[in-house]
Amino acid sequence: MRVERVGEGGRPDPVDWVEVPAGVLHRGTPADAIAEVARRYADTGVPEAWYLKEAPRAQVRVPAFRISRTQVTVGQWALFAAATGRPVPEAPADHPVIGVAWDDAVAYCRWLGERLGGLEVRLPTEDEWERAARGDDDREFPWGAEYRTGLANLHDLGIGTTTPVGSFPEGASPFGVLDMAGNADEWTSTLYAPYPGAPEEVPSTEDWAFDRHVTRGGAFRHDRDLARCARRHGAYEEDLTAIGVGFRLAAPPA
Repeated sequence: MRVERVGEGGRPDPVDWVEVPAGVLHRGTPADAIAEVARRYADTGVPEAWYLKEAPRAQVRVPAFRISRTQVTVGQWALFAAATGRPVPEAPADHPVIGVAWDDAVAYCRWLGERLGGLEVRLPTEDEWERAARGDDDREFPWGAEYRTGLANLHDLGIGTTTPVGSFPEGASPFGVLDMAGNADEWTSTLYAPYPGAPEEVPSTEDWAFDRHVTRGGAFRHDRDLARCARRHGAYEEDLTAIGVGFRLAAPPA
């Protein structure tokens, strides 16, 4: 696995893309399983109502796409920041960049795409993100059915900050995508809305969110419930650095 870095001569290195083939995503969680999920993670303090927006389970055909193997790093962000006057976090170059607003993440994608010959670099959709995390089955976590401490940088590991991207290779998804749980919470391009056929208790909007776009995967500060492939989240606080919001890239298939 090659970790991306800022290239020499002011040009970004080619992205370490993972090809995700077209396939069926087992999206979300069956409505009749929500109560059991809430009981399983009761120690995290997450109410059952928060899991309801994962329902119902649906089979969704997702076209082929590419996704970056790791989250965008501080080093990669630095070149864009220098060109656009944006700040660079005080963190090692191989850590994920966090504290990035959704509009700035989109701007980075556009900027990078232009420097990669006009490639359509973008944020992944919510369905693409879950497809890259889950693969062809309905696994609960990117690595399988059971949670295991040490496969992702989450609260239970006790680190309390980011780690170099790709530090947990045993926690890779079926396609070999890294850090899809923990380290940095990740923007998607999808605005929050209930899934079709969602339970009536599911809110039609999340007016309390700082940004309406769905984030996925959880950050170093989050509990293991956010490591679940189906868990839908959001940026609920204005301090995006404190809550660890970063991003990874998507593009059309090669």
